[in-house]
Amino acid sequence: MSISDEGSAGARPLAARASQTTPENPWPLRLLAEKMHEYVARCAPTWVEGQIIELNRRARVTYLTLRDVDEEISVPVTLFASETARMQTELERGMRVVARLNPDYWKKTGRLSMVGSGIRQVGLGDMLERIERLRRKLAEEGLFDPSRKRPLPVLPHRVGLITGRESDAEKDVIRNARLRWPGVEFEVREVAVQGVHALSQVTAALAELDADPAVDVVVIARGGGALEDLLPFSEEAMIRAVAAAGTPVVSAIGHEADQPLLDHVADVRASTPTDAGKRIVPDVEEERLRIDQARAATERAIRTFVEREAGGLAQFRSRPVLAHPESMLLAREEETDAARQRAQRALTVALDRGRAQIEHLRSRVVSLSPQRTLNRGYAVVQDEEGNVLREAAGTAPGAAVTVRLAAGSLGAKVEEVRPSDGAEAGDGPEPGEASGAEADGTPPR
Repeated sequence: MSISDEGSAGARPLAARASQTTPENPWPLRLLAEKMHEYVARCAPTWVEGQIIELNRRARVTYLTLRDVDEEISVPVTLFASETARMQTELERGMRVVARLNPDYWKKTGRLSMVGSGIRQVGLGDMLERIERLRRKLAEEGLFDPSRKRPLPVLPHRVGLITGRESDAEKDVIRNARLRWPGVEFEVREVAVQGVHALSQVTAALAELDADPAVDVVVIARGGGALEDLLPFSEEAMIRAVAAAGTPVVSAIGHEADQPLLDHVADVRASTPTDAGKRIVPDVEEERLRIDQARAATERAIRTFVEREAGGLAQFRSRPVLAHPESMLLAREEETDAARQRAQRALTVALDRGRAQIEHLRSRVVSLSPQRTLNRGYAVVQDEEGNVLREAAGTAPGAAVTVRLAAGSLGAKVEEVRPSDGAEAGDGPEPGEASGAEADGTPPR
């Protein structure tokens, strides 16, 4: 399908699409403007939120510029008198509004503008409701959990400070911190603390200070202001940036009554910038007082310990065993002598008892020995093999026998064997046994 250019002297077919145009067959400018107008007219109206940065009122039309609340993006908006008449409050620069924008392309000048309708101010209640929804969402994720909060260093050597340019908050933090600890150092980042640039600049400064290993703690400080001015410190991007920081963060935004979401995620919340300066460093006078107290307590403890040990030593030295140490040796010497005497007596008694037992056994052995029997006149007769003859039938005439006496022995020859005359063999006295004649001293025959 082609389009004819009826306005030219000789009608010529035109390209149906912009991509089909060529230097030899261009579109008339009016055709591009018409197609742009038709294309933009098909766009649906959109509700947007932004901040008024420019405002120009005319008799029947109000021209304003809306800027994004987070980025440096703005669009011009045209409001007709019928729209502004329905508003209960006058539009002002800096106001945060919600409007329904319908894009419009003006063919004669080639300008794209937005026609606004239904514009209304974002009320305090709307902003608070939005902040509350975000607070509940982040709380469910655990970003406000007290277990995530890190303690501040006892004595930070360098403090990172994010605050406005030449602001009172910066002076309050530095002055009060150095009054308490004069040697503290600051790494200051001056950024926008309200408006469209606040979110990006504060988060960038936080990332820079968090990456610096010399910075021990970061303070984000701002003076008081309206709720709209403090909104950047309740933005989700800033809250997540603080939660992800590895360095402890102190929130010092506004006054005691101001509580942006930054206060909930920060490791320490200071009610004011002045309070932040007092919290991040210890008081040098208090520390000196504590050192003096600790030194005095240590000195008392050492003195008490020395006195107690000295008293104990004096008590030990006053004891007789230490006052006269030789007395302990004398007592042991006496004990040793007594023990030696007891041992000698016990040994003497044991020897006497053993000697008596030996004498007793000796007398018994002597009294029972065959020698004793021989001493009383008896003799022992042995055959040639050395066997003791107990009866006459044990040998034969002509046999050689040995007769053993009490002293010496005799060699003899049996001439005659006389059997027993009726008495049983063995009735006579055994060697060593006394007969009736022996009992009265009669010598044997």
